[in-house]
Amino acid sequence: MALITPLLAFLYHLPRVYQWLLRPYYVASIFLSVAFLLVRKSPGLCENLPSQREDGNSCDFDWREVEILMFLSAIVMMKNRRAIFLMTCKPPMYMGPEYVKYFSDKTIDEELEKDRRVTWLIEFFANWSPECQSFASVYADLSLKYNCAGLKFGKVDVGRYSEVSKKYKVSTSSLTKQLPSLILFQGGKEVMRRPQIDKKGRAVSWTFSEENIIREFNLNELYQKLKKLPKGRVQDFEPKYENIPEEDASQTQENGTEKVTPESKKDK
Repeated sequence: MALITPLLAFLYHLPRVYQWLLRPYYVASIFLSVAFLLVRKSPGLCENLPSQREDGNSCDFDWREVEILMFLSAIVMMKNRRAIFLMTCKPPMYMGPEYVKYFSDKTIDEELEKDRRVTWLIEFFANWSPECQSFASVYADLSLKYNCAGLKFGKVDVGRYSEVSKKYKVSTSSLTKQLPSLILFQGGKEVMRRPQIDKKGRAVSWTFSEENIIREFNLNELYQKLKKLPKGRVQDFEPKYENIPEEDASQTQENGTEKVTPESKKDK
């Protein structure tokens, strides 16, 4: 069973893997890598290659070559965590109820400017991130509890829409600590985000628990003030957020973790 599950997961994602690999850069890299191995093991060719092995057998790898290949393999695996994640058994995708609107690179700005009276709490996520997968149910539960006329919940896949990640400064590196990121928008402008980013551009450690999110974003207060959409512009409500100064952000300690639930998913 331990072997069947990863195999089925790999076969399920095989079309995506092919689509991802069939690019000139990856095709050339794979060809050169395979060509090196074939030359070193092909009779008639490998005999003429230099070797540092004590037995003089140039058709086998010496210890330095084995060491280099193992080191390079480890680096490739670390740098390509996304591809490895697609080929392994990942946490099941959350399919429960939620009041969350899914944005694309074109619709997120339109929605933020559409009605400035609405406050948006938007999650910036990537499907390949295990942290985002595990946080999905928490965010869904929060949307079910706090979604109202003046407070909306949204999500955008920055792994898919790279322009959004650049505009809102959310790193999508395979080693990033910024996924997921929660940003609160009021009047179409960002007023708060978690995790915070220090002066060196590093994410400050923060736990995405339901309790932490409710407290940090003042969701109870927001819900009470915005459950009926205010008439005109929302300028009289300025929630008090205890943002940590950037110079002290690196000293922040971790807190709780997640929990949520939403409406119909609109991926486009």
